[in-house]
Amino acid sequence: MTDPTPTEAPADPETSAQPDVPADDAGARSTPKAGRDLRAAIGVGLLLGALVVGTLVLDPRAFLAVVTVAVGYGAWELRRALATRGFEVPVVPLLIGTAAILVSAYGRGAEALVVTFGLTMVGLLVWRVADGLAGAAKDLAGSSLVAFYPVFLAGFAALMLAEQDGRQRILVFLLVTVFSDIGGYAVGVVLGRHPMAPSLSPKKSWEGFGGSVLACAAVGAIALPLLLDGLWWQGALLGTVAAVGATLGDLVESSIKRDLGIKDMGTLLPGHGGLMDRLDSLVIVAPIAWGLLLVFVPTS
Repeated sequence: MTDPTPTEAPADPETSAQPDVPADDAGARSTPKAGRDLRAAIGVGLLLGALVVGTLVLDPRAFLAVVTVAVGYGAWELRRALATRGFEVPVVPLLIGTAAILVSAYGRGAEALVVTFGLTMVGLLVWRVADGLAGAAKDLAGSSLVAFYPVFLAGFAALMLAEQDGRQRILVFLLVTVFSDIGGYAVGVVLGRHPMAPSLSPKKSWEGFGGSVLACAAVGAIALPLLLDGLWWQGALLGTVAAVGATLGDLVESSIKRDLGIKDMGTLLPGHGGLMDRLDSLVIVAPIAWGLLLVFVPTS
């Protein structure tokens, strides 16, 4: 396993100079506009997809265990990133709270999710203040960020999983989120001309965002009727809103990394960065998907 320590980036990590490549060799490069090793990214993506789908089919509890480990590791990566700027987030109550939040949400529902999140915040507060008051306000602000994003937001995935048709809800949620990246990449690399948020993510374009919306809407329109007996237009609407949420999730994490002066949250996943770099969109879309699916496909 590689060291997940956040890597320091140049002053402008996403637009740092690259050696010129002759036009004849452009197709041979695996990282054209994306700035990533595309082959490694695809391989890792397929392995992660197989792990997620495999555990989801095997047993919802196995999937919940994978989610708990992933979210805990992502929270730990964010904690380490914040530590590079002097924020101290207590690791013991954070990891215990992560497991408690996700397991309680799955076993006891939305009220348990809120209560356990509150108890986690109390644990972080008590643990940090016990170490002294110097810098406590700053550290508690960082602790609140990590406990909410990604941990609390990921709890909505556990809520979806707990339903009788939870596997199908999770699958729809994952499809409309993952295809935001796929559609955005495919269209952005070919047609991307107008930067969407140049100060945060120079490689993200309005054309790529349009590709994300179209891909997510199409996948939602197919997946919701097929997996949950919903209506095609409801799936299209879910996909559209999910694309917006996934894009905002990318930009939120980009703003955090830009402020901290790092390129990735970690180096665990070749071609992707850290686990938090993969969770950024998912945790933002999770409460959106949970709410819209409750409206479109009410539970018994």
